[in-house]
Amino acid sequence: MGDIENISKNPENQLKMLLFHRNPELNGRLETFVRMLEPANIVVITDPDFYEKKLVGEMATDHELIELNRKYYSNSYLYRSNPDDVARTEKDTYISSLDEKNAGATNNWMEPEHLKSRIFNLIKGSMKNKTMYIVPFILGPAGSKYSEAGIQITDNPYVVINLIKISLVGKEAINRIENTGKYVVAIHVTGTLDKNNRYIAHFTDEDLIISVNTAYGGNALLTKKGYALRIASVHARDNSRMAEHMMALEVTSPSGRKYGISGAFPSASGKTNLSMIRTPTDMAGWDAQLLSDDIIWMHINNDSLYAINPEYGFFGVAPGTNATTNPNAMKAFNRDTIFTNTALTTDGKPWWYSLDPSVSEVYDWHGNLTTDLKNAAHPNSRFTTPIKNYPYLSSKFYDNEGLKIDAMLFGGRRSDLIPLVRQAKSWAQGVLFGAMIRAETTAATTGKVGILRNDPMAMIPFCGYNIGDYFQHWLDMGKLVQHRPEIFYVNWFRKDSDGNFIWPGFSENFRVIEWIASRLDAKANAIETPVGLIPDIANFASGNLGKNKLEQLFEIDYPGWLKELNEIEPFFKKIGDSFPEELWREFHNMKDGVEKQI
Repeated sequence: MGDIENISKNPENQLKMLLFHRNPELNGRLETFVRMLEPANIVVITDPDFYEKKLVGEMATDHELIELNRKYYSNSYLYRSNPDDVARTEKDTYISSLDEKNAGATNNWMEPEHLKSRIFNLIKGSMKNKTMYIVPFILGPAGSKYSEAGIQITDNPYVVINLIKISLVGKEAINRIENTGKYVVAIHVTGTLDKNNRYIAHFTDEDLIISVNTAYGGNALLTKKGYALRIASVHARDNSRMAEHMMALEVTSPSGRKYGISGAFPSASGKTNLSMIRTPTDMAGWDAQLLSDDIIWMHINNDSLYAINPEYGFFGVAPGTNATTNPNAMKAFNRDTIFTNTALTTDGKPWWYSLDPSVSEVYDWHGNLTTDLKNAAHPNSRFTTPIKNYPYLSSKFYDNEGLKIDAMLFGGRRSDLIPLVRQAKSWAQGVLFGAMIRAETTAATTGKVGILRNDPMAMIPFCGYNIGDYFQHWLDMGKLVQHRPEIFYVNWFRKDSDGNFIWPGFSENFRVIEWIASRLDAKANAIETPVGLIPDIANFASGNLGKNKLEQLFEIDYPGWLKELNEIEPFFKKIGDSFPEELWREFHNMKDGVEKQI
């Protein structure tokens, strides 16, 4: 059974005997929450394999998890969340710093003690007759000095199971906390799931996260966006590092040359598919291996930026994933996976419309038998899978220094205006590229879908401090790094006048990576425009795409660009005095150049 720590009597008195012997301060904080939450017993997850099996078995017995057809999905289950708890809730997410200016114009802010008072009133006694799970975890390679550790407290076994799949959980984390004395405390209370009293609060001055009245995704899996981005971005700012909402790939050319490529994309803009890309059949010798599908932490090493992946698993969007769009994801999640809010076929397989439209009847994500197939799976339904399942994982995933980053990509789903690929002429212009990201909203967050919104660096929901200061941090990092990555902007989603996608996307996106690699090696020509460097289509390998479509992909609509810049400017002004002057200069240089072309 392993080293199981299950305290069933006097949990408050016995807690300090079981946990952090060399960290009385942390024990004191834990004891405070034990007194407040009043659990019936406490379980410390030092043996994650044992507890995953135990909790999965208990939830399956109670029909909270549905076992999937073992013929197709080994050791995998379906979970259905509360219908009011299916996505990030940005309106309920707070950055609670002592100084409101540190939160900035794009974050919700509340004074820390006032916010704590609200939350503590909601959670007092909320774990009576329930088990408190204490989950120690490490984010990043176990032996890396750039990794960090923390503990999450939760009353929800589904959350524990997911944390085990996406983080390094167990005794190694306890040892790291004991040895370094550095940690983040994350408190999650399922509560009543009252959507009118939901809080996901980040106390950035004291490395504390508290989430109440939710049990879904990043609202409850606090190692993910809460720690790995919101809290970690503050740590990164203070230590000349970067914590970014980025995928990362290790790409190998036919000559054996290796390139580290990262990319920041808002939801539904192709980030997961790019991170798991395979090469077209006619590009023999090229290869790509995944470092991260979602988040990277970067540090300076040998005058270059290196990235590690803080996560140990995927929490990916299921709809849109199939054997054509992402065959590698399909290989990864056919075992040891928790599916959340997908539909279920009558023979026990997870289902969503793009996976197999030939199916005629399924159980929808509420559990009702239906023939309304397009609405059967929730559009933000997910899969949680250990990263070790992925068949093409970079060896750099386990490397304490990580992967050297040679190129950074920005992008957002846009049907017009934005070229297939363009390169920044300088680091500062590249930062402007990232600051100018706008993309259509998706079901990953609550609210209307399809609205064009500003999402600089894909970090608007995830930056733990003032976004203007965040831009300045990007500019400062560019000055600290001698061998800076080149910055590019990509858009796979441009449409023609008939509303059809011009670019085939998916594995064909590797042709864009090939051009980026050739630019890194100074082997491809580019044409200078006010909005960046675009390929000379004469030396851009486009597969079977005709010249006419290729010209459409790289057409620069200058009146459209002027409109774009005019629409973005108020957002930049909203950020206020913290918006960097250097970035304003880049913005006005771009605008002046566009106006001269009209």
